[in-house]
Amino acid sequence: MSNYKSLSGKLTQRIKSEKQDGSFIPVAFKDENAVRRKDNPHDYSTVWRNAFMRDADKIINCPFYNRYADKTQVFSFYKNDDIAHRSLHVQLVSRTARTIGAALNLNLDLIEAIALGHDLGHTPFGHTGENILDQLYYSHTGRRFAHNIHSVRVLDKIFPLNVTLQTLDGIAAHNGELELEEYKPVPLSDFNVFDQEIEKCYIDQEHVKRLTPSTLEGCVVRISDIIAYLGKDRHDAEKSKIFNTRDFSDYGIGTINAEIVNNLIVNVIENSYGKNYIKMDELHFNALKMCKKENYDNIYKNPTLTNSYGAIKDMTAMIYDKLLSDLKNKNLSSPIYTHHVEYLNAPYYKRSTPYANTEPNQIVVDYVASMTDDYFIDLFHHLFPNSNLDVKYIGYFD
Repeated sequence: MSNYKSLSGKLTQRIKSEKQDGSFIPVAFKDENAVRRKDNPHDYSTVWRNAFMRDADKIINCPFYNRYADKTQVFSFYKNDDIAHRSLHVQLVSRTARTIGAALNLNLDLIEAIALGHDLGHTPFGHTGENILDQLYYSHTGRRFAHNIHSVRVLDKIFPLNVTLQTLDGIAAHNGELELEEYKPVPLSDFNVFDQEIEKCYIDQEHVKRLTPSTLEGCVVRISDIIAYLGKDRHDAEKSKIFNTRDFSDYGIGTINAEIVNNLIVNVIENSYGKNYIKMDELHFNALKMCKKENYDNIYKNPTLTNSYGAIKDMTAMIYDKLLSDLKNKNLSSPIYTHHVEYLNAPYYKRSTPYANTEPNQIVVDYVASMTDDYFIDLFHHLFPNSNLDVKYIGYFD
């Protein structure tokens, strides 16, 4: 029997009435308060294109955006066109967040920009690839890698796109692995404070978890990240034949993706409308936590998904060391020059200092994090044609 909840009649009437007469509490972040790092007249708002529309355009046209299409969401080694890659996840987060934001009278363009850019810094092979790259970077430099912080670096440093502080802040603080019952924005004054917070994340791995969005829009994207993957990963697990949706428990929010998405969205709206925070009630928050734990136990830790990660770890370490050596020895024929450094030294990426002057480990991390799954595998075999290391994909007819 299906389990789809609806907004209460009282709130439904309130929303309808307040939208008609414009009497709702103004809680949206205003376009005119957007802050950019550089005062560029080209980025000024116009009557037809506001600050956050411009951010969304910058993000979707960023060269790394296209690479979402071949980056793992959860299932790395499957040839299956029906299993989500990171590109679909980003769209689902955007759609979920815009649905909540529209009901709550928030700034939908800011929501879209944060959602579209939130995973740009993700590595190949999902969170496993992220953890491997973090360990390598730390062992060489004592600095940490986190995909949400690297997403900011992509839009602010690798490609100096002059994206607004509010969009970058929402991206940095999205942390879809850490759920909270209530998300209340923490005001952010300027880029100086933001830059200090970002630097702390490179030094202290735990500081990433303490970041909180400065806008309600950022808070909505953060909870939407979890809502978007919680049921979809179950859907994909069933398609990959590693677990059946019918075997998941029902904690009151349903077991299938459509039920989970509907019911969590309804509860967020019910408990957040007209407030200065984003909230679920205790029942739904606990259900979300239990569903997430069940996903970890049955999907994310499933041996079918993890049996090739030992090889990926070794391959990443070999690639990292080889690319770092090529940089230090100025091997200009190496792919890290021909496919990465030269690409980013293009004159239309206006920088105060050339990208090639970046610290070598950071260049390697930038390059590896930017790779799609297939590119990573091809690069490894290009660099190490005689290696026995490889991964086996589960094919369409296996």
